[in-house]
Amino acid sequence: MLNELLLVFIPMFFTVDPIGILPVFASLTHGLTPQEKRDIIFQSLLTASLVAVGFILLGRVIFQFLGITMGDFMVAGGVILFCLGIVDLTTQGKTRRGNAKELGAVPIGTPLIVGPAVLTISLMLVSVHGFLITIIALFLNLILVGIVFTFSDTLMRLLGPSGSRALSKVMMLLLAAIGVMMVRKGIMDIMSGVHAF
Repeated sequence: MLNELLLVFIPMFFTVDPIGILPVFASLTHGLTPQEKRDIIFQSLLTASLVAVGFILLGRVIFQFLGITMGDFMVAGGVILFCLGIVDLTTQGKTRRGNAKELGAVPIGTPLIVGPAVLTISLMLVSVHGFLITIIALFLNLILVGIVFTFSDTLMRLLGPSGSRALSKVMMLLLAAIGVMMVRKGIMDIMSGVHAF
């Protein structure tokens, strides 16, 4: 079970990219009090959890109703992950604005923590590894995000802007590679006639 959990945790970790989103979180919460930051962290993790679990539960039903197969979704999801990785690799940074009281929900909870890439890979991983393993991996990643956010000031001092950007780019390169792998597996499933989701 540990091996299977790692197979789900690792691609999800690269997709969530806690180190990559650290500079955005630090810039959005700069100047806020420790209590305000704690409130934003709690709100963002709660929002991310609800959005991800809701999509995992309802996404399968919607796709089954529309007749979308696992192969179809893996190809589409892989293309999205690849494009998101390439866009992130070729842009200098992300700019987000929002009201301080709503930062936890939007944009930090979604789409910063749980965006299209996380939703795509979560639904794909549920189909391959099952609901329980995927949910455990999801919450482990969210806990890790919470830890990174909690110690954001210290981590930003240690990494510095350049170090954080470099780590983020490496993670996005791996995310693009995971996207290519998903497309390859999806095409193989379509060609072999696998229709179950």
